[in-house]
Amino acid sequence: MNAQTVIVADDHPLFRAALVQALRRLLPDATLREVADFDALRNGVGDGTEVDLVLLDLQMPGAQGFSSLLFLRGEYPDIPVVVVSGREEPTVIRRALDFGASGYIPKSCGFEQIAAALEAVLAGGIWTPPQLADAPPPADAERELAQRIASLSPQQHRVFMMLADGRLNKQIAFELGVMEATVKAHMTAILNKLGFIRRTQAALLAQRLRDVEEASLQVPDDVEP
Repeated sequence: MNAQTVIVADDHPLFRAALVQALRRLLPDATLREVADFDALRNGVGDGTEVDLVLLDLQMPGAQGFSSLLFLRGEYPDIPVVVVSGREEPTVIRRALDFGASGYIPKSCGFEQIAAALEAVLAGGIWTPPQLADAPPPADAERELAQRIASLSPQQHRVFMMLADGRLNKQIAFELGVMEATVKAHMTAILNKLGFIRRTQAALLAQRLRDVEEASLQVPDDVEP
């Protein structure tokens, strides 16, 4: 394996330490960086250092649901991301893969499975846990919507996720340091990419993305404008 820098993003110190120990056996020459929250992760991938792999826990301080994965795929599409999570539901695993994860490792996996997963991903492949093979395939509409979400540009993704908190265009513009007209343009593009006609549909979907327990991404067509 030729990975040079791996970021381990997990807020549980004991599990993070165990994962680092496993990585040191697999990648003895790699630089391993540990982060425990989303801000540290964002700084870690954005400090100019080349990163070869991110191991990502979905639930960290500062991140909810799939927001951190979508951030990484939008901002740094060339960095492979492997989700390492205590969630083992096939729907969660498939959704992570649809959003661009290169692999999904349940925290119940042993060292051999972790090694196989990392070898596959670092070789440019995709790794999924064995239990996914027996799961029914996702609905076409769910997969298509997930792919539409993954197609948002980094700035569109920022605007989109801010909708989950009910922020107005002027509030989003202030936080991003842009003109309100720019936010309106992003909103139009977001609705077009997602196939929505109402802002409230996008806001509801953004809220669902912050909850990995949400059973469905599908948003009713008749939500209030």
